[in-house]
Amino acid sequence: LPWERLAEPALRLAREGVEFPSAHAACLAMLAPVMTLNEGAAVYAPAGRLLQAGDRLRQPGLVRAVELIAEEGPDSVYDGSIAAALLGLMEERGGRLTRTDLEAYEAEWSPPAVVPYAGTHLLTRAGLAPLEEALAELPPLHGLTPARRALALVRVLDRPGHDGHTTNLTVVDAEGSACVLTSSLGLGAGEWLPGLELHLNSMLGEADLIRGELAPGERMGSMMTPSIALDDDGLAFAGGAAGGTRLRSALVQVLAGTLDEGLDPAAAVERPRLHPADGVVHLEPGLEDEVAHALEQAGYVVRSWPDRHHYFGGVSVITRAGAAGDPRRSGAAATLPPG
Repeated sequence: LPWERLAEPALRLAREGVEFPSAHAACLAMLAPVMTLNEGAAVYAPAGRLLQAGDRLRQPGLVRAVELIAEEGPDSVYDGSIAAALLGLMEERGGRLTRTDLEAYEAEWSPPAVVPYAGTHLLTRAGLAPLEEALAELPPLHGLTPARRALALVRVLDRPGHDGHTTNLTVVDAEGSACVLTSSLGLGAGEWLPGLELHLNSMLGEADLIRGELAPGERMGSMMTPSIALDDDGLAFAGGAAGGTRLRSALVQVLAGTLDEGLDPAAAVERPRLHPADGVVHLEPGLEDEVAHALEQAGYVVRSWPDRHHYFGGVSVITRAGAAGDPRRSGAAATLPPG
């Protein structure tokens, strides 16, 4: 696909820890070639100039898309006007999605995976980022030295196999009801529904998600892992993360920080992170010097990043101690008054 050829150089640089002037510049380097393909150029680079922070994003076609859903209901996506626009695009550009595919689709309810952790029962989504396996093997971190803590994390996270632009939203109401929602476009496919300005996702082009041969009727895997933890008093944790292959390591470290080590959400989210990948452990700045030394003594290659970076995922979390959004991905937290 064109977006793969265009985005791969910037993705490779980000994975290797090459320093960009800022996280914003790194995002632009990865996304600009994809988001400005085809109709995207008029949206994200009007008059030939890429939108910058503070500029207004205009997508008037979305108005019509929302109106169609209001008029026709959610089925507009499967057998209504939005479906017709999608199938027309498939025919025009040689896509493989058919009307039969849309008619046959049904949402499925998957029971959560449940794992005991730090005095709670954690309910999470099983998938390509097996959070439950990591937490089941993770020893208590409370009271460990920074070096021993880092080694414990790396040993459970540095596993082969199940290892874009994803958004996670976490909401808890005054009665303790929680909703954790993770949504992803991947990098985007560079294909837009004509007149509706709906950008199609790139998931069938993401090697981390496609394992084995594609087969009709099978569902593609996902790394999305929205999670909640319950203790004897009710809801103790609600959260999720963005970050592709780094999603699991980001969420495990925040879960350990809040439920095991007693940090408030902001401190747990902002604390420097590590991420192991193929024998290389990536470290954010701020970790103690003994961490890098201990990892190297254990046989790992250590790559120290110059600044906090969106590479290390983006976690949003709510606990009884408060809420936090990840500054690595422009996250934020807010408390709304009742009513």
